[in-house]
Amino acid sequence: MSAEVFLDTNIFVYCFDADSPNKQAIAKKLVAKRDWFVSWQVVQEFSSVALHRFKVPLKPADLSDYIAFRLWPECRVLPSQAIFNQAMSIHGRYGFRFYDCLVIASALTGGAKVLLSEDLQHGQRIDSLKVVNPF
Repeated sequence: MSAEVFLDTNIFVYCFDADSPNKQAIAKKLVAKRDWFVSWQVVQEFSSVALHRFKVPLKPADLSDYIAFRLWPECRVLPSQAIFNQAMSIHGRYGFRFYDCLVIASALTGGAKVLLSEDLQHGQRIDSLKVVNPF
């Protein structure tokens, strides 16, 4: 089965954010569905936040387990020149921050119809992709 939903990094970050219980509950419910995919960039961004910005940083072994069992099995988009070029094109058209453009390009490359993220405008369409803020 092909997932049509791409989850941005903030969804996974909120799974660990006890200071935002409503967002945490929504994020956990979304992740539990398992009808989504991510890119290598999301794995990297989450790792950086989990190790350095969480109120209680994850231990490297715990992060490795989370990635192995939760993120890596759903990581369907790896870096490529084509994704970089598409991100640059999206940046030129919309003026989004570059890392957001990489997320969008990865979602499009993976065939997503929906990008769940709070970092972009809810309801916005970017080519065949619809941005939805689940919070």
